[in-house]
Amino acid sequence: MSAQIIDENNVTVNKLNEQIDYQPSGIVSRQIIKKPNGNITLFAFDKGESLTEHTSPFEAVVYLLEGEMEIKIGGKPYNVKSEEIIIMPPNIAHGLVALEKSKMLLTMIK
Repeated sequence: MSAQIIDENNVTVNKLNEQIDYQPSGIVSRQIIKKPNGNITLFAFDKGESLTEHTSPFEAVVYLLEGEMEIKIGGKPYNVKSEEIIIMPPNIAHGLVALEKSKMLLTMIK
């Protein structure tokens, strides 16, 4: 997991899919930014791994870096594939299952 420091302000440039690795039969997460008004988290899911249905007071944007997932929002399933994005409204139940090994970037904003 490499990061290239660009200047004296510690600005970095990264390849997101190289910043997290898969774990057999598991889910790995890496928080990139955490602020009072939201956060950005990188996830890696092995095939078949899931997050149970839950709600959040945040608007959420999921960008799928690799793989394919079924994401349910308000009980309706959406298949999201590599390089696609889905926006989830706040306070609506949502959950997901990795249909294949998948990496995603989750951005949550108040």
